[in-house]
Amino acid sequence: MKAYVFPGQGAQFSGMGLDLFNLSAAAKTLFEQADDVLGYSLSRVMFEGSEEELRQTKITQPAIFVHSAITYLVAEGLEPPAAVAGHSLGEFSALVAAGVLDFPAALRLVAERALAMQEATEAVPGTMAAVLGLDDEVIEQACASIDEVVVPANYNTNGQLVISGSVKGVEKASKLLNDLGARRVLPLAVGGAFHSPLMQPAQDRLREAIEATFFRPASCDIYQNTDAQPSVDPEVIQAKLIAQLTSPVRWTQTVQNMHSAGLTEFVEVGGKGGILSGLIKKVDRSLNVAQL
Repeated sequence: MKAYVFPGQGAQFSGMGLDLFNLSAAAKTLFEQADDVLGYSLSRVMFEGSEEELRQTKITQPAIFVHSAITYLVAEGLEPPAAVAGHSLGEFSALVAAGVLDFPAALRLVAERALAMQEATEAVPGTMAAVLGLDDEVIEQACASIDEVVVPANYNTNGQLVISGSVKGVEKASKLLNDLGARRVLPLAVGGAFHSPLMQPAQDRLREAIEATFFRPASCDIYQNTDAQPSVDPEVIQAKLIAQLTSPVRWTQTVQNMHSAGLTEFVEVGGKGGILSGLIKKVDRSLNVAQL
């Protein structure tokens, strides 16, 4: 069975979407619709903007969503998904693929999410770091022992977990994890402490927008970040999407659970390609991965 997966922040690139825009009238219409929804020319920034412009959270998130969603929506001859999943931001593209949200409604939520996260980051600075070569349990215990805000944020694959929190919290945890034998602890060039308690103000702001948006039952299972479990129920999906900003991304567990359910083919949709494919192969080399 085939699953479609959608990347999150970090999948942006200069010139993204220009080939899609030139591909078909349908793609062009969707880009124009995106610009109308946002009230500015996101397409211009995607096609012509610098890497620095594309790294701004308020631009990055809508750009990656638009690229992934349009890539999926205009593709011809796709086999219907048996399941979908997205990494953090990518969950919104997955919701479009599963018919839970239409393109403009999802984009409005993504734009609100980006602004809310930017606002929370400016109010309380935070950061993230990737920890390589330690068991998840060791990292979890180390974070719990620090007297600052620092938590596991992204369970990306076996032996790679991203921590998130206050600048001091991540610094203290990084030192402790190096002492505990981490192969490497890499500070990430991100705008804030995503998927940590420091995103609570953003979650509160986004909750209102999500609750005001109509969610349909999913046409296939969607595996969500907060618990890596499948659902088609719109109320359950909505609740998990609200919880996402302060909860960890359980990508490793998502891939394992999807495989246990009989999913053996994964197609990564949109972004610069290869990010999720690489993580999936590290979780389980027996899985087949492709890129759209």
